[in-house]
Amino acid sequence: MKPEQFKATLTDKLPPLGITNSLAALWYAGKGDWEQAHVIAQDLPTKEAAWVHAFLHRQEGDNWNANYWYQRAGKTMPSVPLAEEWDQIAKGLLGEV
Repeated sequence: MKPEQFKATLTDKLPPLGITNSLAALWYAGKGDWEQAHVIAQDLPTKEAAWVHAFLHRQEGDNWNANYWYQRAGKTMPSVPLAEEWDQIAKGLLGEV
């Protein structure tokens, strides 16, 4: 799936079938359902999930916690707008980066 196709599914009621849990968490974040996104991301042990988890805490304004999760993901907190970071994460998780 291409990032543009993934983003287009945000109008659907449920995330696309067959995507990873990290992408599902990002999808819920894109839908504005922070709680569901966090429930999914917080229990996954992967760097990809840590990246989404970091994004969620940055979105929440909890920069200390966000930095912890960015470190776990092997990333640094970006200075780009949240919408741009969402796109970057989608591209990364879909193998476009």
